[in-house]
Amino acid sequence: QVQLVESGGGLVQAGGSVRLSCAASGRTFRSYASGWFRQAPGKEREFVAAISAGGGYTVYADSVRGRFTISRDNAKNTSYLQMNSLKPEDTAAYYCAAYPTSPFDGGSPDRRIFRYQNWGQGTQVTVSP
Repeated sequence: QVQLVESGGGLVQAGGSVRLSCAASGRTFRSYASGWFRQAPGKEREFVAAISAGGGYTVYADSVRGRFTISRDNAKNTSYLQMNSLKPEDTAAYYCAAYPTSPFDGGSPDRRIFRYQNWGQGTQVTVSP
């Protein structure tokens, strides 16, 4: 099991950039796929991006592809979400999540929320027009 703590949220103007960090406890983080989800008021939590345990594979939601970049540094037990060209519709609470991978998993990380067993507390990102 890993525990996850997000940081880096805040208020930014449209067109600006923010980098979120997700610090994981435990030495097994390198065997976990890591993902980011977001939830706006009155809406369901939705997938944003995910990265494989080794960092070689990434997947993105269509709404953020080309603007957001997910990465990880397993030596620091940390994953990141670099968000550029932010839009007001990106305003949401952003959650870091992770799940343990197995040899039966494919290379690409899963985007389905039910796979993610470990969650952070969330960090708010607000994009003003």
